[in-house]
Amino acid sequence: MSAASLTADRLPRRNLRLALWLAGFVALMVGMAYAAVPLYALFCQVTGYGGTTQRAEANIHGIIDRDMTVRFDANIDSALPWRIESAARATGKIGSVETASYRVTNTSDRTVTGTAAFNVTPEIAGVYFNKIQCFCFTEQTLAPGESVEMGVTYFVDPALDEDTDLDSLREITLSYTFYPAGNQGG
Repeated sequence: MSAASLTADRLPRRNLRLALWLAGFVALMVGMAYAAVPLYALFCQVTGYGGTTQRAEANIHGIIDRDMTVRFDANIDSALPWRIESAARATGKIGSVETASYRVTNTSDRTVTGTAAFNVTPEIAGVYFNKIQCFCFTEQTLAPGESVEMGVTYFVDPALDEDTDLDSLREITLSYTFYPAGNQGG
């Protein structure tokens, strides 16, 4: 057998091996694309990246003698027929557990279910902002014309005081974006 015929015999196997490798690579990339969103959400929740707040059962770290003002903000998706009055700005000691309420009114003539996404600014403070209870954890259904108070119970972790990047921080903004739940959007 000549060298050319040996190479010709190996060529189909090499092509098959390359095709299988490329198919595996494509499958891996598709899998990574599907995993990217939940992995990113987990990363943000653990690190506070992007202003993602933390969830807590209670403040077990105590209260320190440093004031922090929390400002509340709300935005509404145009497909959601609600009117929202943000909670009033609150100033308290870091570590103290506070409750703030948003007043939400369904301005339509139909029952509407909505939900809220949230973030904290400055983003670096997200890892220190803890929510014990929040309306954003569940969908909210309002009858036509119904108004409700939606509360959020929170505290700022005293560990914030140990972060030298936040020595001058005196105000945190908790912002909600309300949007239709499910497929109700317009």
